[in-house]
Order: sequence, then structure tokens, then C-alpha cells
Amino acid sequence: MTIEEIEAACDASEVLDFSRHFLDAPELSLRRTFYPLGFPAELRTNSAEMLAEAEEKWGIFEKRFDTETIQVDIHVVETDSTECPPAPWCRIMQPLVVTVSDSNNYYIADISRNRTQMMLSTAGLRNKSYLRCFFLDGVVGCHLATRHATPLHAACVALDGSGVLLCGDSGAGKSTLSYACARAGWTYVTDDSSFLLNSGTKRLVTGNCHQVRFRPSAAEFFPEVRGLEITPRAAGKPSIELPTAPMMHMMLAQSAKIDFIVFLNRHTGPPQLRPYRTDVARYFMRQALYGSPESLALQYEAIDHLLKAEVFELQYSEIDWAIDRLRTLVQEGR
Repeated sequence: MTIEEIEAACDASEVLDFSRHFLDAPELSLRRTFYPLGFPAELRTNSAEMLAEAEEKWGIFEKRFDTETIQVDIHVVETDSTECPPAPWCRIMQPLVVTVSDSNNYYIADISRNRTQMMLSTAGLRNKSYLRCFFLDGVVGCHLATRHATPLHAACVALDGSGVLLCGDSGAGKSTLSYACARAGWTYVTDDSSFLLNSGTKRLVTGNCHQVRFRPSAAEFFPEVRGLEITPRAAGKPSIELPTAPMMHMMLAQSAKIDFIVFLNRHTGPPQLRPYRTDVARYFMRQALYGSPESLALQYEAIDHLLKAEVFELQYSEIDWAIDRLRTLVQEGR
């Protein structure tokens, strides 16, 4: 207000309330606790639509772990734009993880306090793939990956109670092979994002068994994928997302104890399964970790416990052969 406007208000005996600054984020009047991947997370927001999106994303998970609750505050602001915001960039400034798309779409995660503050535009909220890929997955993932678990770029399946971790670079076929195993009677845990629990020595891995993501090329193997919507992923690569719930033939589990670690090597050399280097496996798993020295020490220890499982390399070109060879590995241990 100008001085003249304030004078006029005072002359009219109006009470002016400046308790909130015009730059203050909207007040958060709604809250609910969810359990993404089984970990407690309390979401506070000013948007019922945001709560509905979180329910659709995380409501399927039940509480499985008694860990400190992740605190997530999401301030939704009205904007005129209906276009999807640009893909965000991320910077780590310990203990903060800062992810910014634009002035109305960003979050700051304080991993030392297990808390995130997020600003989200109505345009970002209404673009579901954008919201889930860049914001909901990211905001919970950064806390899980620095406090409660060790993130692994790996798929996970299980057979007869024995978990197999499928590791490899992007494009190695982790999602395709894990889903193919599930179609062949294995238990499906996750496609390419696993979380190794830091506590204990049980080599327990958890993941999102309720969806699978493919490259579009997977349609040549799986008829049910053909014609489904292709959406961008965080790294800019196109993907097809498929919920596993409607597939009654699939056995699902949120976690598995890892007995075998298998690095995938598709198209190179004759088909074979052979012992693989533990030192390479260790560095592969360490390379994406971040956090405090204390959290990294816990994660390194968890990886060392994990690598007490046998480590192999699977060279293959035919999926059916790969499934049969993995089955033999689990049943015969070689």
C-alpha cells in the first residue's frame, strides 16, 4: 500500500493486517500421513487436489518400518499457465538438496532434519507424470536415500524365497528381464530402483512392486505394452508405465532377501553366467550416493554386507534363456 492508501484507511478507522507478507507461501491447512515404500511420511498442504494425488501415488502402501517420519510441506500456488513446467535441475549443498524447475516449482530438502519445503504451481500439479516423476518420487527418495536406506540402480525379483538383484547400466534390460521373470512365475519386487535397508545384516531390499516402467522397445516382447501412453522420465528418456495390480498372474512382494547379485550384459559374447568382480560391484553401487559422512558410512557398510552374496555377470541375448539360467542359479546355486 502507498502512504496515501494507508492514510485513507486510517481515516476510515480500518484495521490493517500486515501479519503476513505478500511473499509468504500459502498456509497449510491439510495434512495426512502416507507410507511410500512402507516408510512414514507426513504431507502438509493447502490443496485437496494435492492430497488426492498423493493418495493415488502412495495410498497403496502400508506402514512397514518404524522410522522417523519424513516431513513434506507442499505449498500449491495458482498460476495462469496450463503448460507443463520445464524439467528441474538439482544441486546438493549439504545438508540441503535443492531442486528447481522455475520460480513456482521447486523444493528444498533438508536431509539433516528429514524435512522438505516445496512450492508447486497448479500447472505442475495438473501434469501428473511431471508431478510424480520429478517431485513426489524425488522428494521422498532423497530422504530415504540419505537416512533409512541405500539406493541401488537395480531391479529385484525372487524365486522360492531367494532374492536376485539385477544390476546394470541404463538400457541393460533390468526392467524387461524382471518383468519377464514375473510373467514366468517369479515374485516381482521392483524394476530398476531398489532400496537396501541400512540396518541389520539381512541384505533386505525393498521397492515399488506396484508398477513397472519400460522402454518403448519392450512392446516387442510384451503384447500388453503395445499402444500404451509413452511418458518422459527424469533423465529425459521415454518410458511406458504399467501398474502391476491388474495382472493377477503376477506375484508381488515389497521386499526380498538378496542371495544373488547379477550384472546384466546383453548382446556381448556367448550366453553364459560367470562370477563377477566384487570391487566393480562395490564402486558401481557407491557412485550415486550422497549425504553426510555418517550416512555414507552406514551405506558403505550396508553395501559390504550385501556383497557377501555371490556376484555374477549374465551375458545373454535371449530373454527366455536368461530366465532359465537365473532359475538354475537359484535352484542349484551355480
